[in-house]
Order: sequence, then structure tokens, then C-alpha cells
Amino acid sequence: MAEFNISNTTQKQTIYKTFQVVSFNLGNEEFGIDILNVQSVNRMLEITDIPNSPNFLCGIINLRGDAIPVIDLRTRLGFERKNYDDETRIILVELENNLLGFIVDSVNKVIEIDNNTTEQPPQMITSMNTEFISSIAKLSDRLIIILDIKKLFSADTLEEIFATE
Repeated sequence: MAEFNISNTTQKQTIYKTFQVVSFNLGNEEFGIDILNVQSVNRMLEITDIPNSPNFLCGIINLRGDAIPVIDLRTRLGFERKNYDDETRIILVELENNLLGFIVDSVNKVIEIDNNTTEQPPQMITSMNTEFISSIAKLSDRLIIILDIKKLFSADTLEEIFATE
């Protein structure tokens, strides 16, 4: 059996890591969230209002017998609300062992993103608060704003949401 010392090799290996995001739109901007956080994408369902709830909490939906809080992501990110239409979707995510839906204007598709194409967001990239952005993916034809849903829905925010349920 031949032996060799790895430290003597001169060839360097470059490891490219990728991740997948579900891409969606809010207004003219394209966003993405890590697919590992997404449970499902659903058409709009009837939303039951919850009195005295935070302004970004639309209410709850009944999905397969489960009452799930639904967030208007436009409001959460500082965009103006808009009327829902046939393209509007609810993306269902799991955070801290809780299911939570958030409303987006439309869902595009699952995109594989190379880590080498991402960078930290500039401070004034959009009219929205940049604290919720984990990175910006530079694709050949467009930019995708990758959201950090753990920052978007912090423990305090989740507590506020589920306390009103």
C-alpha cells in the first residue's frame, strides 16, 4: 500500500458551497429565503382577524386543521400594503418549533445560489430595514435579497405573535 503525505501536495481544492432559496416578490424587488426553513407555499386562504394584534399580523388561517398566524411581509419590511390578487401566496415556515405564514406578492421558483455570488448588503440598498437581510445574491441577470427569517421573526416577535393567537 502506498503512503503519501497530504501536506506535500501542491494542488489546492476549492470547495464551492451552494444553498437553495425560495424566491418571491414584494413590489419590484425579488427576495429569497433558505428553502430549509420553508414548509410549503399556499394560495391565499381566508384570514381570521385577531383583535389587538401587532400591525403586521394579519390574523390566522386554518390549514389542515391547524390555526397558523399569518404575517403581512410587506408591512413587516416597511412596504405599503396592497390588495391581494391571484398571484398572492402564503409561504409557511417553521421557526422555533412554531408554524408561521407570511404573505408575499408572488412566488417565483427555487433557485440554487453559489455562496461565492453573495455579499453583505450595503446600508441603503432599499427603502426597507437592512437588519433583516442576510446577504445579496448577484445572479447574472438580477439581484436577490436573501432574508434572515430568524432576525425577521426574533424570539420577542414570535412571543408577541403567538401570545395573540
